[in-house]
Amino acid sequence: MMRGGKMRNVIACIIFLAVVNTVSGEIPLPEHPRPDFQRSRWMNLNGSWQFEFDSENQGLDQEWFNGNRDFPLTIMVPFPWGSTLSGVKDQADVGWYTRSIQVPLDWKGQRVFLVIGACDWHTSAWLDGKKLGEHQGGYTPFEFDLTPMLQIGKEQTLILRVDDTPHKFKLEGKQGYGRAAGIWQTVYLEARPQVAMETVHFTPDIDDMKVTVKVILDQEAPEELQFELNPLNGEVIQGPGTRQRIAKGQKILQYDLGIPTMKLWSPDDPYLYEVEATLRRKDGMEDRVKTYFGMRKISTGQLPGTNIPYVMLNNKPIYLQLTLDQSYHPDGFYTFPSDAFMRDEILRTRHIGLNGQRIHIKVEIPRKLYWADRLGVLIMADVPNSWGDPDEKMRAEMEYALCGMIKRDYNHPSIFSWVDFNETWGLRTGNKGYTPETQKWVESVYRLTKKLDSTRLAEDNSPCNHDHVATDINTWHAYLPGYGWRDLLDQICSDTYVGSTWNYIGGRKQDGDPMFNSECGDVWGYEGSTGDVDWSWDYHIMINEFRRHPKVCGWLYTEHHDVINEWNGYWRFDRSNKFTGMSDLLNDMTMNDLHSKFYIASERELCRVIKPEQKIGVPLYASLMTDDQVGDELVLDMELYGWNRLGIQRRYWRGRKAIPYTPWMSKELPSVEITMPGEPCLAVLTLVLKDRTGRILHRNFTTYLVEDGSSPREEEIPLRGNRKLHVVRFAPNTFHDAKWSLKQWNVLDGLKVNGAGTGYFEYQIDWPENLVPEKIDNATVRMELGAKQLFGKDREGAAKQEGDFMRGKGTHDPSLNRNAYPMTDETTFPSAVCIRVMGKSVGVFELPDDPADHRGILSWFSQKRDRFLREAGSYGFLIEAGISKEALEKAYKKKTIVIRLEVDDSLRGGLAIYGERFGRYPMDPTLVFLLKP
Repeated sequence: MMRGGKMRNVIACIIFLAVVNTVSGEIPLPEHPRPDFQRSRWMNLNGSWQFEFDSENQGLDQEWFNGNRDFPLTIMVPFPWGSTLSGVKDQADVGWYTRSIQVPLDWKGQRVFLVIGACDWHTSAWLDGKKLGEHQGGYTPFEFDLTPMLQIGKEQTLILRVDDTPHKFKLEGKQGYGRAAGIWQTVYLEARPQVAMETVHFTPDIDDMKVTVKVILDQEAPEELQFELNPLNGEVIQGPGTRQRIAKGQKILQYDLGIPTMKLWSPDDPYLYEVEATLRRKDGMEDRVKTYFGMRKISTGQLPGTNIPYVMLNNKPIYLQLTLDQSYHPDGFYTFPSDAFMRDEILRTRHIGLNGQRIHIKVEIPRKLYWADRLGVLIMADVPNSWGDPDEKMRAEMEYALCGMIKRDYNHPSIFSWVDFNETWGLRTGNKGYTPETQKWVESVYRLTKKLDSTRLAEDNSPCNHDHVATDINTWHAYLPGYGWRDLLDQICSDTYVGSTWNYIGGRKQDGDPMFNSECGDVWGYEGSTGDVDWSWDYHIMINEFRRHPKVCGWLYTEHHDVINEWNGYWRFDRSNKFTGMSDLLNDMTMNDLHSKFYIASERELCRVIKPEQKIGVPLYASLMTDDQVGDELVLDMELYGWNRLGIQRRYWRGRKAIPYTPWMSKELPSVEITMPGEPCLAVLTLVLKDRTGRILHRNFTTYLVEDGSSPREEEIPLRGNRKLHVVRFAPNTFHDAKWSLKQWNVLDGLKVNGAGTGYFEYQIDWPENLVPEKIDNATVRMELGAKQLFGKDREGAAKQEGDFMRGKGTHDPSLNRNAYPMTDETTFPSAVCIRVMGKSVGVFELPDDPADHRGILSWFSQKRDRFLREAGSYGFLIEAGISKEALEKAYKKKTIVIRLEVDDSLRGGLAIYGERFGRYPMDPTLVFLLKP
């Protein structure tokens, strides 16, 4: 099912503007690529380069680097070849780039470097045919010194050759989603003095109110130099530490700088200390770099009042609520179209109340990390993986990428954890698997990570096979249907204690590290994955369970946005919206409520059966993962409402409960006694947590199917004023005739019936005995109806989904998976149905969509628990059509009421008819006769 048309138009505009900007002289991603390490003299080389593929790998032998060959293609740098935004289709593994450069006259006396943010994989460079050097690696920045060959003020020719030939030892991550071939980060020229700063790293120490400054020069100081650090945002960091001398022959300067009035960095207040570092020679020659740091501390400790280990931010527990960010763009692959898009990726995370992202097996673009720093989103940073054996070449590639990533990204306060490997990918040796020798090496990589950066947490491996060897966080992955989380979390919490061997390999044991879920969801929890479904129902149950298990210090949902083989993102791949429908069940409830620091969980099942008038104790669990000052007592407002078997909404009960507030409280509360409604219905119990001022802190709900068996096929319902309703119900699958242009089929033995394309369903219902038209005041037919799109899985002869989806290979039709039923989003699939009674139209009714989300409560409730889904979450719209007296008279004479539901050629949107155990309303199609007094 294709969704998100509006956003696709926006992306098309971006692509168009990229071309227009090139013609007009503007370039993509014009901003400095390193806000954390920025010199003023630089020249952005993004934009149009001439390009040629070298499919026969003959360019070196034919000396293409001498400029003796025209490169006929034009590629848009820095987008990888093969991506739409590059303008070049992927035709080979080797590509050549060329463009002219002209260094400004005022750069005279400076050294000039060509800096490439990232280029996959083996890069060689020439200037006017003279070789500058080579680099191997695809994820971290590198540079070439142009100075010896430079002719200031004159136009010169720069040529790059990039070889991205596949090798098993290369780090690829999930480039199956789109190959990061060639240049994929900003390329620029940079002027530097004869002696320059290579890095300026800041290590904050909030306990002693200081920051350790470590400066590494690009060579030993040829004479005594002066280093100076000046604040750019007016903060007081002065004192004897702001100016330091670097002795002749010294390459490293390290010292402590006091911060007398600290402002801490946190997601709630992401304050950055912006500074300018200056390296000055005696003759006045200077190297100036703008950079920044955040005063924050990452550590581990215990949840107050417990012995449960937690991740700590600034010496306080932080309940981690993160999302897996594949960090892919449909048209730029690894590269985003603009800085604003990268900013918005971070804002999306904040918008739904999450506090972090895990950048998945990709070294992230620095400007996106800058926005995480600026906007206050925590980052777990992965090293990309290989897909071959862990041989010496692979190990060298991995360690090079790890060291380059930490060197480049050390100053980003948003990064709190380094992740060396994921799910043991690239760590298995043929049939031998994850060998003890490889385990030993992985442990050494963990030690290396801690040596390079002792201020952050580190993981050896984010595992799905319970195979940690050494880690600061006891992480694990799990993908399950919603109903499986309670038992799993019970088991994991039971097996987590100091000395336990659970989740470790080779006889190693837990040593009291925080236990954290680093991938979760339902996407791989069903056979063959979910395909595109309403993930929000299972998600709701899962989050309820996580909050009931405080021993788990947080969770990380897969994933931020869809990719080509996983459609369980909060957003579509084009970043258009999906809709959970929760706000229709509880006013103003959003995803933020499921991510609140204040949380009330209720029933373990999100919908369960209760008999009418049954008294129940509603369970309540308080998870208050904060020390916010909200008073000593909170208030829980509750309301029970629902829809009866006629689809009429009613309010049944209201209540209020006081809840004592203690920071970091996580415990079961006394249950609330409620008597269920006296009539069969689908009831929703809403829970709204407030402080004593009335400020809403959290919303949640649970649901009940109130019934005592199936509804009677015919009954009379008394009304006020000596009136009655005579009701006749008929199941969706009892149609007398049906004909559809594309397909007709039933779901779960007829709980729902579908017709795709154009066609009709016709029902013939016996006229009720002892009912005459003269006794009828008016009559209507009520039904839950929806449009019906023919998805890939439902087509005759549909192919099976095949391929290595982890590597982006396969059919990639989100509706082809047998479990799929695409979630409600911005793109609708409308239809319209003409309802005829006794051959005459009683109206044409719009069916806005074929949706699936939280509102399809009964469609979720009726699913079998066999790890397959059958149109889960789907629902329709309540339609009521009046029946004329003439039609009633005709039906009475024939003793049969004929109802035909037609979809004609004008829309071809199909039709779905829902029964009392499927969809949104607990009702079968129903004839309602209002009788005269």
